[in-house]
Amino acid sequence: MAWTLLLIAGLFEIGWAIGLKYTDGFTRFLPSALTAAAMVASVVCLAFALRSIPVGTGYAIWTGIGAVGTALLGIVLFGESASVARLGCIGLIVAGIAGLKVVSS
Repeated sequence: MAWTLLLIAGLFEIGWAIGLKYTDGFTRFLPSALTAAAMVASVVCLAFALRSIPVGTGYAIWTGIGAVGTALLGIVLFGESASVARLGCIGLIVAGIAGLKVVSS
């Protein structure tokens, strides 16, 4: 269950990171409210996951999921660069996340 909560926390992190783009500096109410809710949900899920997962592992995986998801959605939604080097670096983050999961099981 802790790993599922950590995944959910990471997905909420992606949501709030992308949501920041739509808040227009927190001047738009609905995007701002949804972004704030995603922030809270992300941290709450992370806190519950860290009851069973070592903090260093959990935090690294949480931020990794957020970084990878946000970078990929930046490419898809905002036309950010999808260069081979950038995708390779994203792949390295994914490898790090997988490696931490394997050694922490």
